[in-house]
Amino acid sequence: MSDLLQLVVAEGASDLHIRTNVPPVIRVHGILHRVEGPPLRPEDTEELMKSITSEEHIQSIRERGGADFGFAFGDAARFRVSAFKEKGNFAMVLRQIPSKLLTMEQIGIPPSVKELLYKPRGLVLVTGPTGSGKTTTLASLLNIVNEEREEAHIITIEDPIEYYHKHKKALVTQREIGVDVPNFAEGLRRALRQDPDIVLVGEMRDLETIEAAITAAETGHLVFGTLHTTGAAKTIDRITNAFPTNQQEMVRIQLSTVMQAVISQLLIPRIDKPGRVAVFEIMVNTPSIAALIRDNKTFRIQSDIQTGSKYGMVTLDAFLMEKYLAGMIAREEVITKAQDTTTILAKLQEMEMAAGQGGHVVPPKA
Repeated sequence: MSDLLQLVVAEGASDLHIRTNVPPVIRVHGILHRVEGPPLRPEDTEELMKSITSEEHIQSIRERGGADFGFAFGDAARFRVSAFKEKGNFAMVLRQIPSKLLTMEQIGIPPSVKELLYKPRGLVLVTGPTGSGKTTTLASLLNIVNEEREEAHIITIEDPIEYYHKHKKALVTQREIGVDVPNFAEGLRRALRQDPDIVLVGEMRDLETIEAAITAAETGHLVFGTLHTTGAAKTIDRITNAFPTNQQEMVRIQLSTVMQAVISQLLIPRIDKPGRVAVFEIMVNTPSIAALIRDNKTFRIQSDIQTGSKYGMVTLDAFLMEKYLAGMIAREEVITKAQDTTTILAKLQEMEMAAGQGGHVVPPKA
């Protein structure tokens, strides 16, 4: 296992997959690569799993079919580990957690987002599919608070803890699900009695947690959370639809007042050099957007984001086009990831026709 983890670190891989009947597999810049060598046998995967897994987590795998935990590979790296049973055999996926917190510039997130870190209360959501960098973005934003706000007490509730934050100007309390607290909802409820200024919820995965996060934001705390959605409108709808029908109108009213911003992100493979680049959609809650949330007209939020650049807003499609015109991502990525594919396709064709008539030259198709 030590050799495999060393390979992951050396190659800059994001993930390591351990399965039976196939060699170990690593993901580099979004692409899966098989490690040279024979397929792993059931006894191999069990031995690899046991080499980094505590007895308590092994028991959890046997009884419940899986366990999630953090693992430190010396000083070289930390990993988020998901160990589980697959077809009766042991398997694992290890996600490498970057040891160094990135700056906003390194992530590529617009500087306007920094203003959100100084809000006295409200809900800020970072959304996107699995593996889109939500945890890294949140950890980096909290690090800015930690370095700049000496009056702040930050409480994080995570499953598992991925980035360890040292006490800098702020005071940081990090609680791990299954170790320090049984679940997210309970962690949130307890946090309100622990004098927090900022609360991070690792994942708003169920109704109870969503409800507790909204309550925490309502009671004068700045709450950061994540959801597996893409786009502000879908995020608002996802939260609202988690509640019973007879409660949804009240939830929309609550969200219209507590929501500060929704930051959606994706990681796109680069074509100018190895690696991936983050693209964002940023919605900041304005009186106009609050009214749309309250009146259940989320389908019109996209229009407000398009015209809200003075508030620091940007659409995902505009961000994609910017990276495409900079020669960083492929045309196909713009089309497949865009929220309004028809409009994006028309813009691309218009630009390409202009280039063909001696106008502006756009980047070549990858």
